[in-house]
Amino acid sequence: MKKRIDPGYLISLLLSVVLAFVIGAVILAIAGFSPGKAYLAMLNGAFSSARHIGDLLEYAMVLCLCGLACVLGARVGIFNVGGEGQLLLGAIVACQVGVWLDGLTPLAALAAMAAGGLYALIPGVLKVKVKVNEVITTIMLNTVAASFCQYLAKGPWKNANKNMVAATEQLNARYWFGGLIGGSNLSTAILAAAVLALVIWYVMQKTSRGYEMKLTGQNERFARFIGIRTSRLVLVCMLLSGALCGLVGMFRVYGAEHLFRDSISRDYYFEGLMVAMIARYQPLAVVFLSLFFAALKIGAQGMELAAGVPNQIYLIIQTVVIFLMAAESGLFGALQNRVRKGKEAEKHA
Repeated sequence: MKKRIDPGYLISLLLSVVLAFVIGAVILAIAGFSPGKAYLAMLNGAFSSARHIGDLLEYAMVLCLCGLACVLGARVGIFNVGGEGQLLLGAIVACQVGVWLDGLTPLAALAAMAAGGLYALIPGVLKVKVKVNEVITTIMLNTVAASFCQYLAKGPWKNANKNMVAATEQLNARYWFGGLIGGSNLSTAILAAAVLALVIWYVMQKTSRGYEMKLTGQNERFARFIGIRTSRLVLVCMLLSGALCGLVGMFRVYGAEHLFRDSISRDYYFEGLMVAMIARYQPLAVVFLSLFFAALKIGAQGMELAAGVPNQIYLIIQTVVIFLMAAESGLFGALQNRVRKGKEAEKHA
């Protein structure tokens, strides 16, 4: 059941990162910036102060949980692209439960998980029962969720003190998650996130249920033939994936934002999805890559302030890494073929 990390994958990932930074350096030089100074400013922006490290860890937490939510679906062969909508619904429901019931954090967490999970179950049922492509349905449901949340934040759940902004009432300060590093967004939610990540890793890598998930994703017909109830397993995993996204929304509200507004998520799930894809849907790899990409983003923000370099360089580096890792199998295979042909030519020489 244990799966070792492929050394070829690690080499490809390292080369992709190096090449992405090289391409970024070339772009910086063409734009008239010093690549060395820019990257040093990026490094300082991520690690030069406790506040920056706190923001880095908070963003890594969000990426990690979103990535793991994607992994839960992908492991059984279903691609949940609707995590952004599930996150938004979890956030606004958790916030409003907190406003109505004057805190009651555990109930708010359960409400967020229920909102995200049940919303994810819709495309799951359509996939299992009538074979509707889940990518299409989840993307469409993202738009529905975003519009519905915006309607609630501008209408019946609107904060009376924010006339020009779509926002709900703010939670009472005594129910906010405790801050861990002053001045940063990092809260005690990261402790719960660490436990969740550990549980997901353990279930997937160390239990028979995780093995059943893997078999279902690799060959559903074979898994069904040997007695695994694949349809139920797919639905459960989709439910858990959405519930985890909803919980991320709750963490954002109770930890960093303290109310619901449009900016509660800036496509966080899609960035987490990219992390999961690069990590090949391996939970441990998702954790480490989340830290890496969080360091890039927070560092890029500091780089813009310190060196005047647009932080879009982070997006360039991220995109190049994604592109190279997506093409990794073809590039690595072509390299292997060239090496093999070279050896054969030497033998016949």
